[in-house]
Formats: sequence, C-alpha cells, structure tokens
Amino acid sequence: MPTIVTAIPPASPELARAHFASEFSFETDCWDVHDALSKGPDFVLLDVRSPAMFAAGHVPGAINLPHGKIIASKLAAWPSGTVFVTYCAGPHCNGAARGALRIAELGRPVKIMAGGITGWVDEGFSLATGSEG
Repeated sequence: MPTIVTAIPPASPELARAHFASEFSFETDCWDVHDALSKGPDFVLLDVRSPAMFAAGHVPGAINLPHGKIIASKLAAWPSGTVFVTYCAGPHCNGAARGALRIAELGRPVKIMAGGITGWVDEGFSLATGSEG
C-alpha cells in the first residue's frame, strides 16, 4: 500500500530534470549570493522590504527598493542587461516574488534569493544596518 508520499508517482526523470534545472533560472540562494558578493557581483541585489526593515538589518551591499516602488525610472541607472536579484524577509514573505514580477514586467532579467533575510542569517552571514547598502 503506497504512502501519501508515493500515492502520486514522481515525474519521469526527464521531466524532473527539466523542472529542477529550470528552477536555477528563477532562483539563487544565500550561499551563492554571499560568494558572488565577495568576488565582485555581476548583478544588483535588491532588498524589496520597507526602508525601516532595511535599516534594521540587510544584506551588505544590497540596495533598498521596496517592491511597490519598482518602476522603469528606478531601474534606468543600470544597463538593460543587468541581472537583478530580489529578496525579502524570508520564505514566509512573497515580497521577493512581487519585486521580481515587477522587474520582469519591465523587461529586465531577474532572480529571487531563496530564503531572504531568514536564510541569510540561518547561513551564519552577518547583516548591515542603517539606510546605506
């Protein structure tokens, strides 16, 4: 008798490969962002939370741009091919997805940093405080 885990069979290995491979086009993780920031990033990291939350603690090097304020003129400072990476409070928050959607709707390449601030802290990485990245 199958368990609730196997009652619905898994996808074929081919479908599973395509699905999981595609996730890397949409997401990165805290460890990879941390590593890239230490080497000189080739992306812009956007903290899409409120200015107050950003000031209380954010990823060093991030720029605060709340998801509701993401408009073309705010992104115009960067060349059109610039990759943006958004993050918010963590897996319980959809702000990163909201920000990523707005950026994609503006025709810009974007990923989400899975885990957000919660994941960053869970990895043992430090936070910066204040209104500057």
